[in-house]
Amino acid sequence: MTRTSSFPATTCQTVPNVPKPKFQLGCAVWSFPGWVGDFYPKGSNSKNFLDLYGQRFTTVEGNTTFYSVPGLDTIARWVDRTPDEFEFCLKLHRDITHSGLLVPQIPLAQQFYRVVSGLGDRLGTSFLQLPPRYGPASLRDLTQFLEAWPRDRAPIAVEVRHPAWFQDARAADLNAMLTDLGVGRVLLDTRPIYSTDDDPQKHSQRKKPKLPLQPIAIGDTAFVRFISHPDPTVNLPYLEEWVDRVGAWLADGLRVYFFVHCPLEERSPHTARQFHEMLVEAGAEIPALNWPAIAPPEPKPSQLSLFG
Repeated sequence: MTRTSSFPATTCQTVPNVPKPKFQLGCAVWSFPGWVGDFYPKGSNSKNFLDLYGQRFTTVEGNTTFYSVPGLDTIARWVDRTPDEFEFCLKLHRDITHSGLLVPQIPLAQQFYRVVSGLGDRLGTSFLQLPPRYGPASLRDLTQFLEAWPRDRAPIAVEVRHPAWFQDARAADLNAMLTDLGVGRVLLDTRPIYSTDDDPQKHSQRKKPKLPLQPIAIGDTAFVRFISHPDPTVNLPYLEEWVDRVGAWLADGLRVYFFVHCPLEERSPHTARQFHEMLVEAGAEIPALNWPAIAPPEPKPSQLSLFG
């Protein structure tokens, strides 16, 4: 990533200014071969995965940008292959977030923004996922980084993983700072995968942390990452909580992003569908899903390592 001196003007393509749904539902990836014959039609080619995904969900959590920043030509293809109302919620590159303090990485963040701004109206709320070692002692560093980020052009949310951020006083300091800057807080819900005696992450290369849930929406946007258990019955009580919470947020006029993960990625779209159906039954006015209900296949053990 090339260093630059200031956040550049947007490089976005000219796209229609289409009203976005208040409720955005999706998964962490779109390119997952295990979905062929289930979430994607049998015989689907990988080059069509994004088109198919965009026909079924309204957003995607772009974990791919944590590992590799795409080129401008790739960004242009993403725009061409998704509906006008679709949004990419991209994770900032790990060189920005996992290299120590954030302020020295502002030049890298500038370059990241220059690329992803090419999404234009397809760019949703990006998110800054901080490592477990980045604690409240770095609050000033985090504040200065977020002050430099072009928040008026690119909404952003923050995910913290140091346990001290969840202590009452530290959480209040963080929430106050985010509120002042108009920055969201990522709500990571890992309760389902830690609620049983079995370990659904035992084959995963990157395990989700066990942290308290503080379901507070900051500003006008809520950003939820729901880490589901492969057994749908385990998820049900947690999804019921989220139905009430999300329904209240939508009634209050908030925008809600809800992303479903699972250690067995085959199950993620089905949990998302289940949550969608529960919201509809509860009276929420949300966009319809455009794919048939099919029982999820039994996962292959070799695919467990794809959980990110």
